[in-house]
Amino acid sequence: MHKAGFVNLIGNPNVGKSTLLNQLVGEKLSIISYKAQTTRHRILAISSTDDYQIVYSDLPGIVEPAYELHQSMLKYVKQSLEDADVFLIVTEMGDKGLKNEEISKAIAQRKTPTIVCLNKIDLFKQHEVEAEYERWISYKENVEVIPLSALHGFNVDTLHHTILKHLPESPAYYPKDQITDRSERFIVSEIIREKILHYYEKEIPYSSEVSITEFKREERRILIRSVIHVERDSQKGIIIGHKGKKIKQLGIEARKDIEQFFDKKVFLELFVKTMKNWRNDTNKLRFFGYEN
Repeated sequence: MHKAGFVNLIGNPNVGKSTLLNQLVGEKLSIISYKAQTTRHRILAISSTDDYQIVYSDLPGIVEPAYELHQSMLKYVKQSLEDADVFLIVTEMGDKGLKNEEISKAIAQRKTPTIVCLNKIDLFKQHEVEAEYERWISYKENVEVIPLSALHGFNVDTLHHTILKHLPESPAYYPKDQITDRSERFIVSEIIREKILHYYEKEIPYSSEVSITEFKREERRILIRSVIHVERDSQKGIIIGHKGKKIKQLGIEARKDIEQFFDKKVFLELFVKTMKNWRNDTNKLRFFGYEN
């Protein structure tokens, strides 16, 4: 008997969805940052053995739209309601449910098996965890609540076995050696964007987007050229830094992670360009691969 299915991770921003996903699949496929709105696209991460294939779908955190970009991010979440075999609601202790009532009601009304992950329980006392558990267990009929710590890997095995229990019998949807639906260029752009989230403050990470202009595999290395797009000329200067020090450090750290992912030497060149108002321009969003 072979099982396969789509497990869609849904939650508010910065609750640990990407950290949990990387624990479940054992690959750093979703970028991790302490800042909100880290995940902007829908990213499939595929975990396969001889007996099963789990297709995890990491989705943007649910936010109230302030830009066209946010509308596109919310669209990915709404689409995920239609193709899930299992809903995985990731919430942190102290969260008061999903921030979008329409999406919360839609999940509650569906008969799709739903697992609520109470994340970051290591930061709270036992009676607080129990109270949160009781609140979520009444969310819908076929719901299971699993307290865990994605960061420390606590109870992730229990979650994994619970997911397998709910997977339908099915042949694999993807080749067993495939780990994501995303291209190598996309993975590189996400690694670079992760570094921007870590190294820059205030509006810079949210006003930035990354495109890959060249990705060339050579015998001994991979040659990559990338453009960091910002909305204002002043942000361009901040990205580059005094005498280019900031962007040089960004490139060094990004290259290390890219080399680790591909297990090959990498030559990485970074450039910065201004693309005004890209977050509210549907054509520019399409250029970056967002759906409208």
